[in-house]
Amino acid sequence: MADEPRFDAAYFEANYRSYRAQNPPWKLGFYRRMIERHAPARRPLELLDVGCGLGAFLGFLAESRDYRLAGTDLSEHAITENRKSWPGITLQVASATERPFPASSFDVITAFDVIEHVPDLEAVAAAVRAQLKPGGLFVFVVPVYDGLSGPLIRALDRDPTHVHKNPRRFWLAWAERHFQVLEWQGMLRYLLPGSLYLHWPTRLFRAHTPAILVACRGRA
Repeated sequence: MADEPRFDAAYFEANYRSYRAQNPPWKLGFYRRMIERHAPARRPLELLDVGCGLGAFLGFLAESRDYRLAGTDLSEHAITENRKSWPGITLQVASATERPFPASSFDVITAFDVIEHVPDLEAVAAAVRAQLKPGGLFVFVVPVYDGLSGPLIRALDRDPTHVHKNPRRFWLAWAERHFQVLEWQGMLRYLLPGSLYLHWPTRLFRAHTPAILVACRGRA
């Protein structure tokens, strides 16, 4: 349909022009530490990054023997670019509600700044549950629009594909309906002048940060 969002090269240029600067190693390292805190003990871990974008997190893990990696994205442009950079990673064009891999394939599924773009959140949860191995881990990051930072985040957010602009209690309730929530943290993040990226995870101030990370275990 003509009014559906197009996640093409122009979209990434308009919304993620500073993609590399917004994904520094210390941010990606934090994601990895959160995964390894809660992931099953077996190695290598089969990991699927849903909505992998231009591959920052997959690229960060690509040299590690602790992971076998796969990624999906609705954007054919993103998958094409990732295939050029990471020929050893399994990549598919697919939405967050699709199941392009066999059932119970992954120890870990991640979705970083993805599911706020997807209208059908129940279908997202069903797809994640179907592709997780028993006891597998689901980790997601979403922007939130409440707390002290809420009005500022609403004013700064100009991405027209953000269909869910919800408070953190909405996302925690959604996660608890479908998974066992293990931990959640707040994240203060902002691209400063000079392409310096602020990324500060916090439990103490998690009620007021502009984004949250939630780690969940699949229910038996």
